[in-house]
Amino acid sequence: MATVLELPIETYDSVVDPDWCPGCGDFGVLKSLKMAAGRLGIQPKDLFIVSGIGCSSNLPGFIHAYGVHSLHGRAVAVASGVKFANHNLHVVITGGDGDGYGIGIGHFIHAMRRNLDLTYIVMNNQIYGLTTGQASPTTMKEVKTKSTPRGNVEQPINPIALALVSGATYISRAFSGEPNHMADIIAGAIVHRGFALVDVFSPCVTYNKINTYPWFKQRVYQLEKEAGYDAGDYSQAMEKSGEWGDRIPIGLFYKGDQAIYEDSEPALKHGPLVHQTLGMNSEVFQSLVAEMV
Repeated sequence: MATVLELPIETYDSVVDPDWCPGCGDFGVLKSLKMAAGRLGIQPKDLFIVSGIGCSSNLPGFIHAYGVHSLHGRAVAVASGVKFANHNLHVVITGGDGDGYGIGIGHFIHAMRRNLDLTYIVMNNQIYGLTTGQASPTTMKEVKTKSTPRGNVEQPINPIALALVSGATYISRAFSGEPNHMADIIAGAIVHRGFALVDVFSPCVTYNKINTYPWFKQRVYQLEKEAGYDAGDYSQAMEKSGEWGDRIPIGLFYKGDQAIYEDSEPALKHGPLVHQTLGMNSEVFQSLVAEMV
């Protein structure tokens, strides 16, 4: 096994400081992502962060790595293109519950069933923060928000259960109030070959006054410390995915070993597309560029 040379967290410091609200859970996610990359010894040039739109989707600008701040709900699609072009890169998607579980849910499901080798960190604050407090796909029933003043009547999305039935092979949950545990979960997601979901309870201190740090601290427990729990057991993972109330599990729900899309696609069998020849002369290539531009 190759020796991993850990890198200091400062390796990933950006020239731009985060501008989230003081106390926002996204600060913890950013720190944990840096910690995870450092523990794995990933050079900034080998790390690519893709996001959509939302408070959490500003994250690529706050970390020293390659990054794309893409379109609302399209982060998974853009990240897929990056990975196909160069699957030697560690491609990490960062976004929120509205971006990923709302407008982007179609891309989310299809990327999981294909088992693309991507890591998706979803900062799930159960509210639309950027647009100032509307109900999101994960807002609990009966919660009053700007868009549901009489209480939310919709059943919330269960990201863990959805990931299980859609084919993701690394399914986990973390909490911004436990950054060291989150860093371990993210590191495991990055090294995993296959689609890895890290659903993060990342409290919105401005617009969500229910799902707060104290609310989660009273309820969350780590699956790694649960006697008899086996993350390789699909049935156990599905049972735990529905646990919500006085006790809410965080940690690794499920880890499976299946072929990834990149290993099965014939077009990629000769290596990353960026390292393959175009199969055309420069004159034809330039004519195609001119036609498209």
